[in-house]
Amino acid sequence: MADIRIEKLADLLVNYSVKVKLGDKVVIQGETTGEPLMKAVFAKVLQAGGNPLVMPTLAGTEEMLYQYGNDEQIKHLPEPFKQVMSTYDVRIYILAESNTKSLSNVDLGKTVMRAQSRSELMKIMMQRSAAGELRWVLAPYPTNACAQDAEMSLMEYEDFVYGACLPDMNDPIGYWKRFSAWQQKIIEWLKGKREIHVIGKETDLKMSVAGRKFENCDGKMNMPDGEVFTGPVEDSMEGHVYFSYPAIYRGREVTGVRLWFEKGQVVKATAEKNQDYLLKTIATDEGARRVGEFAIGTNEGIKKFTREILFDEKIGGSFHMALGSGYPETGSKNESAIHWDMVCDLRNGGEIGVDDKLLYKNGKFVIKF
Repeated sequence: MADIRIEKLADLLVNYSVKVKLGDKVVIQGETTGEPLMKAVFAKVLQAGGNPLVMPTLAGTEEMLYQYGNDEQIKHLPEPFKQVMSTYDVRIYILAESNTKSLSNVDLGKTVMRAQSRSELMKIMMQRSAAGELRWVLAPYPTNACAQDAEMSLMEYEDFVYGACLPDMNDPIGYWKRFSAWQQKIIEWLKGKREIHVIGKETDLKMSVAGRKFENCDGKMNMPDGEVFTGPVEDSMEGHVYFSYPAIYRGREVTGVRLWFEKGQVVKATAEKNQDYLLKTIATDEGARRVGEFAIGTNEGIKKFTREILFDEKIGGSFHMALGSGYPETGSKNESAIHWDMVCDLRNGGEIGVDDKLLYKNGKFVIKF
């Protein structure tokens, strides 16, 4: 029996998140494990008048590339893929990993090399998105691998995923529109503010957001969603931070990450597990040591850490920062081949001050919106 939630999620993605219009060229990507949702999205794109192109990934092929490919093959960027990202109107990416640890033992130098080779593509996508030329959304399809990471059964994880994406099963689009209006009040309050000060466990960070714009993450680019974010002034980050949750990037889990900043740059970095991976990844390029994004998580429905950043960065009561590439629409000028989100819980004594006013304490807004 088909799960009606798959069709409802597909409808939400196509008709709310990216609003497919007549004649839109739409690329649908993801691992073939997510086939049921990809097919449902394909149908909804057709019904909306769009022209869908499915570009699926076969499980294990990336691992094979690192195992058998030489340096030139690992760095190769297929022209059709580049052309799609440079010319298509919409990108819908379905996260449906069959093995979240498949790249755990790949040589670090190879993964960094591949990331560096894709820096131009990252820049194209960021710029087209900021200009409104590319509408995109990331969304999950529940798999056994992700359920295991979250320490849930598949049935429990399905309920968690669909519950986060479809809090109102009867009117999913209406729910996200109401959520968007609430978050917009936070965005309006943050307009024109100059400095942010974050205090938490082993954390004391100051950054300038002068001249920068906060974005309302309301299900348009991620589903589920729930954050407000900006790009800090590149040379302004000062202080230190301890990330209470594991920082996971490209299948590797780095725990106990501590970063120290001076003039916007990471000057010292340590980790309790996989420190070598942390150090090599932030040495990818010049922008990898700077912060491209600062965000406050606002989704109260996501309470549990699942090892899937699409959910974890939205946890209500948390903030996260991304080392590397920033979003040009915020005013960020930081460019990098990486964008590594790291999440920190603020629910036990944490505070966020904005221009010497207390905005956030113990994971809650103290100003009513």
